[in-house]
Amino acid sequence: MKVICIGRNYAEHAKELNNDVPTEPVIFMKPKNALLFPGKPFFYPEFTEDLHYECEVIVKICKNGKYIQEKFAHKYYDQVSLGIDFTARDLQAKQKQKGLPWEIAKAFDNSAPVGDFIPLTEDTKISDIDFQLLLNGTKVQSANTREMIYNVDAIIAYASQFFTLNIGDIIFTGTPAGVGPVQQGDKLEGFLKGTKLLELVIR
Repeated sequence: MKVICIGRNYAEHAKELNNDVPTEPVIFMKPKNALLFPGKPFFYPEFTEDLHYECEVIVKICKNGKYIQEKFAHKYYDQVSLGIDFTARDLQAKQKQKGLPWEIAKAFDNSAPVGDFIPLTEDTKISDIDFQLLLNGTKVQSANTREMIYNVDAIIAYASQFFTLNIGDIIFTGTPAGVGPVQQGDKLEGFLKGTKLLELVIR
């Protein structure tokens, strides 16, 4: 199992971090140990003082594939949920300044909490889904998947040129504007089409 993540996939988020809007999908990866499944505790890492949440729509791969054409990509995932791409922003900034990779800021253990997956149906079209993230009861992120620069099918087609997709792989599709820091004691709640799929307390 692997976690494929897409960066800068919402124009407003790219702008809020002073990044250019990409001309092709920006891919980075997280290892299996980054995943944190529902009901498991999340502890604030000791190596950062500036941990940020990034809420994202995620899909689970249901069929092995390589060089997948975009028109067939919808056959390769059948479940959707929400995930948090935790980022140690201070470590990321240091690594960027040195021109070094920043896996230590993005791919550390438990950096990818995921919510409860639900099956995709005709009523849950991946191309038009509202989602929100609440921090201590206050809405901090709100978007619709139609705002993505690259939709899920385009992401799968692009990523599968480089990596074979395997059953159980999870794809994080990018975060909208509104990212920010968390502290110990904070509570994150993620909603997809009004249904809460993710809940996490920072310990």
